[in-house]
Amino acid sequence: MTTMPSEHELQETRARGLPCDAISDRDRLRLPDCYVSGHLAEATLQAVNALRGATRDLLLETLASPETSLAQRIASGTLLSWVGDPRIRSRAPEMRDIPGGVAEIGLAPDAVNAVLERCSGLGLQRQWIEKECPRHRVTLTAFRIARFPVTNAEYRDFLIATGHPELPSSWSFRQFPCERANHPVYTVSAASADAYAAWLACSTGRGYRLPSEAEWEWAAGGPEACEFPWGESFDAELANTAETGLFNTSPVGAFVGGESAFGLADMAGNVEEYVADDYAPYLGGPYISDHLAQIHGTYRIARGGCFSRWRDLARTRRRHGQNPRSATYAMGFRLAETV
Repeated sequence: MTTMPSEHELQETRARGLPCDAISDRDRLRLPDCYVSGHLAEATLQAVNALRGATRDLLLETLASPETSLAQRIASGTLLSWVGDPRIRSRAPEMRDIPGGVAEIGLAPDAVNAVLERCSGLGLQRQWIEKECPRHRVTLTAFRIARFPVTNAEYRDFLIATGHPELPSSWSFRQFPCERANHPVYTVSAASADAYAAWLACSTGRGYRLPSEAEWEWAAGGPEACEFPWGESFDAELANTAETGLFNTSPVGAFVGGESAFGLADMAGNVEEYVADDYAPYLGGPYISDHLAQIHGTYRIARGGCFSRWRDLARTRRRHGQNPRSATYAMGFRLAETV
C-alpha cells in the first residue's frame, strides 16, 4: 500500500513550482495500486444478503439503532433506496429548530499548534488552520436546519420540476443513481445549491435557503462548540471520512452516534456542504491566500468534510471550498430555513 505524502514532500512539490495537486489523489488517500477487498465493503455485502426481504419498518429500525453494526446500517439504507425511504421528503424535509443566541465561532490563534499536532501526518499547511482564527462571538437569531443533507432523490425532483441544467458529475452517464437515492447528492456547484433552495422556498412558501457559515458551525458544534459534532475526539465509526475506508457516499443517517447536539446527521463526513457565504477573513483575522484563493479568487465556503477526505476537514471549525484540480472533493449541501 502506498503511504501518504508528508508535509516535507508537499513542500518540495511546491518548491518545484508545481501545485500540491501534482500528487495523485490515490497517493493522497493511501490507496493501493491493485484492488484490495475492503473489510467494510465485504461486511456490508453480507448484511445486504441477510436483510433481503426485510420489511421497510425493520430496515428503518436497523438503520437507526446504535446496537447494529455500521455495515448493517449501511446495508439497511441501501435497501431502503430501492423500496423507498420515507425519511426523504423533497417538499417537506425534516428540519430541526436551532435556538438563537451568542455563538462562539472560530479558533483561538494559540490553539493552532494543537490542531496541527492532532492532525499530524495529514500534510496540512498552517495557514489552512489560521483561516479559522480568531475565535469570536456572533449573535444568531433562531433558525431551522435540515436533519440530513439534500439527497440524490430530492435533487432529482428539483431537476424534473425546474429543468435546471446542471446534473451532478457523480451521476454516471447523466443517469439518476437509484441505488443511492437516499445518499447525499454531491459534485454540484454552489450556484445549483442556491437554485435548489430558491426553488423549494418558492414552491412551498417557506424560507428555505443555505445556512450562513456561522449558523452551520453553531449547529454542528452545538452549545459546547465541540471539535467534532459528537465531541472532542475523532472516531472513524461516527463519520464517513477517508479514515473509515468506505470511499463512497453512505445513506444519510447511517453513522448513528455521530450526530450533533441538535440531532443533525452527517455534519462530519459523507459530503462537504456549501454554506451561503463566500470566503472572507474573520474580523481581526488574516486573509489567507491559499490554493483555493489562487484558483478561484472569490470562492464559496464549504464545511464538514467528506468520504474522500481526511478527518481534519470534519472538524466543525474548518473552513474549506471546492478544489477543481482534485476529484476527491465531494461537494453537496444542506438546507436551512428562516423562522
